[in-house]
Amino acid sequence: MSVFAKASASRSVRAVVTGVAMVGVSALLLTGCSSNAAEPAESEAPAASGDAQAITAGDRDLTLKIGTILPQSGALAFLGPPEEAGVALAVKDINDAKLGLTVEAIFRDSGDTTTDTATGSVTDLLSQDVSAIIGAASSGVSKTVIDQITGAGVVQFSPANTSADFTKYADKDLYWRTAPSDLLQGEVLGTQIADDGNSTLGLIVLNDSYGTGLAESTTTAFEAAGGEVVATSLFNEGDSNFAAQISEVTAANPDAIALITFDQAKVITPALVGSGYPGGNLYFVDGNLADYSKDFDAGIITGAKGTLPGLDVGTLGDFTDRLKEIDPTLTDYSYAAESYDAVMLVALAAYAANDVSGEAISKYLRQVSGGTGDGKEVTDFTAGAEALAAGDQVNYDGFSGPVTFDENGDPTEATIGVYEYIEDNTFKRIN
Repeated sequence: MSVFAKASASRSVRAVVTGVAMVGVSALLLTGCSSNAAEPAESEAPAASGDAQAITAGDRDLTLKIGTILPQSGALAFLGPPEEAGVALAVKDINDAKLGLTVEAIFRDSGDTTTDTATGSVTDLLSQDVSAIIGAASSGVSKTVIDQITGAGVVQFSPANTSADFTKYADKDLYWRTAPSDLLQGEVLGTQIADDGNSTLGLIVLNDSYGTGLAESTTTAFEAAGGEVVATSLFNEGDSNFAAQISEVTAANPDAIALITFDQAKVITPALVGSGYPGGNLYFVDGNLADYSKDFDAGIITGAKGTLPGLDVGTLGDFTDRLKEIDPTLTDYSYAAESYDAVMLVALAAYAANDVSGEAISKYLRQVSGGTGDGKEVTDFTAGAEALAAGDQVNYDGFSGPVTFDENGDPTEATIGVYEYIEDNTFKRIN
């Protein structure tokens, strides 16, 4: 089964457990939840909304230069390889099509919020006249560079940002993402924890817009299902000792503990289990749902569960095999499909506009996703470019699913998978 959600442009959302039941996600959740972070400014009426613009038929002769700020170091470094492989595979597929658009990609590190790596990388990329930057993975990192990128008239397109704060950010319609807001992931996670029979919940949470926002939506969903959050303990990026947080949460004796963290889970998890807390009662999220086979003793988190946006790459035919041709060392595929689709959508928007400037790309991104109305459904660059060259509208559906942007640059359709850890500390999709 898969948990699937679709939001209309009015921000109403429904989550569907395919073939079994319907789970509601309220419009209030999607528009009204806030984190401890400062409220972002609302943008003016988006230029991306409205009817589709006409496509000029004819051949193209375009060179599109893109950059990436994906985590080669820092707390999300485990996400860097699959994301960069997704970008590289998309670039290869576009260039192999030989249909009048050539993509040049420049890969740079985003680091995390304990460093200023992302700012230096963005400065370098802007100096090389990129039209779009793919990244960052971390919502906190993106917040440090979004004004720098969009202020330069360049598209910022994240495959993994999930903070709800970006939905109404004043980004000149230049910020887009293929990952859904954490308001949806929190709904799925909180409901899953309750459905598993837990009455009380503790949370250990990274104190940034990602962590506090996801914790809030998880709490709302869990309590709506009849549960009680008995402890929430925060820590800051860069912290290395979590004894106080573990003591605070375990003292409340919760049935389950959710770890809303990045790779700090590598330290927190064995410490929790070492304190006597059952590893099978832990819940993970997209920021830390990782292969721990080389990090933990076998079996310490057997039965633990976690959530991750996106389709199960194991169901995507040869996509995984093709990613491994790009990077034979891959063992994790989180956000690889979202990264691939980000590049594809940017390329198709440039093709539709017959213009590689960031502003032109942004004007066509919603359109090529199918967000402004009907278009020919396409699932690869070749089909999309051929249709656009014929003057037809297109609706790109990719490996991450039907993206279909709303007027805020958010995907209106998303899948949140539920995974469970097995004896060797790897995880398998169960829902």
